Amino acid sequence: MKFKALHENLRKAVLSRITAKELTGLKLAHQTGFKQAHISNFLNRKRWLSLEGMDKILSVQDLSILDLLDPAEVNKRASIPAPSEDQFENVLLVEGAIAAAEPLITRENVKDILKFKKSFLKRLRPEMVLERDDWHRFVLIKVDARDAMSMYPRLLPGATALIDRHYNSLKPYQKTGQNMYAVRKDGGCTVKYVAVAGNSLVLRPHNEKHPVDVLTIAPGRTSADYIVGRICHVAIET
Repeated sequence: MKFKALHENLRKAVLSRITAKELTGLKLAHQTGFKQAHISNFLNRKRWLSLEGMDKILSVQDLSILDLLDPAEVNKRASIPAPSEDQFENVLLVEGAIAAAEPLITRENVKDILKFKKSFLKRLRPEMVLERDDWHRFVLIKVDARDAMSMYPRLLPGATALIDRHYNSLKPYQKTGQNMYAVRKDGGCTVKYVAVAGNSLVLRPHNEKHPVDVLTIAPGRTSADYIVGRICHVAIET
């Protein structure tokens, strides 16, 4: 919500109290120390208040900035869902671009919600090189056809991949086998095996018919800045 909308909502809140005869413009002027003409101009949209002026009205009228927010907007952007109380955890399905860039997933970005056993998720070991304690740990993405075929047969088109975003290390999760990663690329994310060669990130497919991608690691960055997370579960629709 922009400053202009907050300013307008404050004006409406004050007018509502005046209409209900709980307040007058003169009383508000006395409370804030503003001239009555200044208050009148504010209420009639002839003058904008400064941030300090808005803070003063909020204070004397015992209002919070939360009182000025649109409930629909708050609900739209609220982090969801609430922790589940049963044996299952809600995990959010989002677009690759959201999984790659958004620490907290908001309602507007959720495409679906799938349930995973809490016992399964708790068994998964995190491995953070770059701290992400404030990130939603597990998210889901649908793997597109090109990515899926590059990782065939480990992936198939339409597969749903569970990403552990608290695993941004290149350390093998198991002694045998290779980690599959979701990696930031072209504003979204791709699923590949990952290795570092000099200042480059090498993204290797499982299917040898597909090309290897190479990303240059920017100065001051490490591989962990590009790794969205480890693919820790794959569901394939049949």
